[in-house]
Amino acid sequence: MITFVEEGAKFPLKGKNITKAWIKSVIHGYGKKVGDITYIFCDDEYILNINSQYLQHDYYTDIITFDYVDGDTISGDLFISLETVTTNAEKFSQDFTTEAKRVIIHGVLHLIGLKDKTDSEQIAMRAAEDKALSLYPSN
Repeated sequence: MITFVEEGAKFPLKGKNITKAWIKSVIHGYGKKVGDITYIFCDDEYILNINSQYLQHDYYTDIITFDYVDGDTISGDLFISLETVTTNAEKFSQDFTTEAKRVIIHGVLHLIGLKDKTDSEQIAMRAAEDKALSLYPSN
């Protein structure tokens, strides 16, 4: 089950059901099953608190992913700061909606097993994000 929670920030896309179906299709495309995935949309201060409390990091970020994957079942909690998504959209000359979708699927790709620490991993992650973004149904 995919759930969207709003903690001081509104769900950023037009259709929750469309977004859920898209996330499920990406997960299934990797041969995985959908477990319990919760997206928590928040502001910078909320994510800074999560980052500090659980990861001992003192900085803002666009997404924090807590991995509860069990075998081929993809589960986790994904905290997304929509303030940082907005900042990053401007920084990368991207519209907000595209950047929000990229961050939403980025967390799922981490749960699937993709990494982004090295240059080669980052290239593979961007390619996977681009492929997933191309699958999002147009409205």
